[in-house]
Amino acid sequence: MKRLLSGNEAMALGAAKNGVKVAASYPGTPATEILESLSRYREVYVEWSTNEKVALEVAIGASYAGVRALATMKHVGLNVAADPFFAVAYTGVKGGLVIVSADDPGVHSSQNEQDNRHYAKSAKVPMLEPSDSQEAFALMAEAYAISEGYDTPVLFRSTTRVSHSKAVVEYDDEAPQPAADPAFDRHPQKYVMIPAYARARHPIVEQRLLRLAEHAESFPYNQVLMQDSEIGIIASGAAFQYAREVFPTASFLKLAMTYPLPRRKIATFARQVKRLIVIEELDPFLEEAVRAMGLEVVGKQFFPITGEYSPETVRAGARQAGLLNGDDAEAAPIVKPPLPARPPALCPGCPHSAFYYTVNRLGIKMQTRHPDGESKGAGTRRTRPDVMGDIGCYTLGTLPPLNALDSCLCMGASIGNAIGMQKAGVRERVFAAIGDSTFLHSGVTGLIDMVYNRAAVTVAILDNGTTAMTGHQEHPGTGLTVRGEPTKAVSFEALAKAIGVEEVHTVDAQDLKKMETILRRTAQAEGPAVIIVKGDCALRVKRPNNPPVVDEEKCTGCGICFRLGCPAIARIGKKAVIDPSLCASCYLCSKICPKKIIVVPEYTGIRGEKA
Repeated sequence: MKRLLSGNEAMALGAAKNGVKVAASYPGTPATEILESLSRYREVYVEWSTNEKVALEVAIGASYAGVRALATMKHVGLNVAADPFFAVAYTGVKGGLVIVSADDPGVHSSQNEQDNRHYAKSAKVPMLEPSDSQEAFALMAEAYAISEGYDTPVLFRSTTRVSHSKAVVEYDDEAPQPAADPAFDRHPQKYVMIPAYARARHPIVEQRLLRLAEHAESFPYNQVLMQDSEIGIIASGAAFQYAREVFPTASFLKLAMTYPLPRRKIATFARQVKRLIVIEELDPFLEEAVRAMGLEVVGKQFFPITGEYSPETVRAGARQAGLLNGDDAEAAPIVKPPLPARPPALCPGCPHSAFYYTVNRLGIKMQTRHPDGESKGAGTRRTRPDVMGDIGCYTLGTLPPLNALDSCLCMGASIGNAIGMQKAGVRERVFAAIGDSTFLHSGVTGLIDMVYNRAAVTVAILDNGTTAMTGHQEHPGTGLTVRGEPTKAVSFEALAKAIGVEEVHTVDAQDLKKMETILRRTAQAEGPAVIIVKGDCALRVKRPNNPPVVDEEKCTGCGICFRLGCPAIARIGKKAVIDPSLCASCYLCSKICPKKIIVVPEYTGIRGEKA
């Protein structure tokens, strides 16, 4: 059977066909669609976990029970899950355990460009890397076979291009491999990592790595493709596809098991070619390993260490290295016409815009405090308060014209950052802005810390009822599972009060006056405060079919409405106009217009519905 699948869909198919029983994840681009695709297979238990650490721990528990398990995450998610990841490398597994890390070369949707191949080497676990959807499917079977055959978790590394590109996948249309019956075998020396048992496990891990290195030599997807012996290229993943396009006649050692490496196969290949090249995205992971073998190799001195590769990137590096001859070497690089600038922006009608607009209005008098909480009199704040931001689509609030966020480090860091600033002696009230899904992911512990250490910080939980940035996945605050089944929803207000926050407020994002009143009140509070700003994601709300209209004759061009940063509001000359095709009919612009000349027409029903 043949299907056109993305790499993520192919991984899900491969996992389902190979008897995976439990799969857990936290949504994160470029890995999100793996679990979403797996949710279609009713025989597999799937869950959106609160964060990647929990997801991996769930998968590890299933593996200990003897069934095949999968945990999927983006590259920075493995940072969150690093503690159980390194520990399970020592305990080993019972049922096969595969951990997908989807890296993001080019930083399309992340805060960094880290290369997670180093995790395999650090944890001493095997790593597989597909180069297209067919391999993403096929390597799942190999991963589970290795996991169970060598008593090890397997790191399955993808990248944005492999995860999101589509290719034809051919497979047997047969029933999935039946899942094993769960049965946990008590074995404290294997599963209980107290120091005495962990010390005994370390030599086992080292011996396992030696056996895996031997397996890499005969691994069927580590392939030598001999053609012209002038140039020999070692590559893996998407970089292999680009290199094949640029060097159609070169010889290749295509690696799909990239840790541990097949050293004998690499040495043999090097002897068969005159010039050895490594082409890989991000760090010189393969290049350094090859050079450590004493082989002369060309790599990062010509091919960039940053950014996502493309055929043009590889071709430019090849020209610089003198690897292309004749017409190819002299050919001018392809010049593409520049695309119009389109900076990212919050969606029209986004409730976060209302919060940021209101924060920017806070030119307020606030008590100045030392870290011990002692009041030192009143000071005047002429600009908005410092706002520590977090990971989510609301991070776009840092861009003009909102300019409302001052930091964005990693998931959940906003609260800790705000606490640190206040304890460092910043005299004005510090705010933290965090989304609902991110708060449940890693903000709860920060809130506990804020209460325990009596930090005078205001935390705004921007609750739009979904995990919006990655495509509207459910989370424990929505009351629905990944399959849309009803479950218990976490109450942010009850949670904050249970933790010990006394100043807790809930406000509708559309109620600008009340929001400003509460923000000013919490800015004067003696201790911790939480504001839950509720407003559904604009992409999930049915809007009235009567967008507001600017009275152009009366518009003075004051520019107040532009401070919302709404893409539907444009400027013609000095005056504002509203594009009805973009407008979400949230009416925030009409609420803030000082001249009240943005008018709302008569209600004509819900857009998209027939009269």
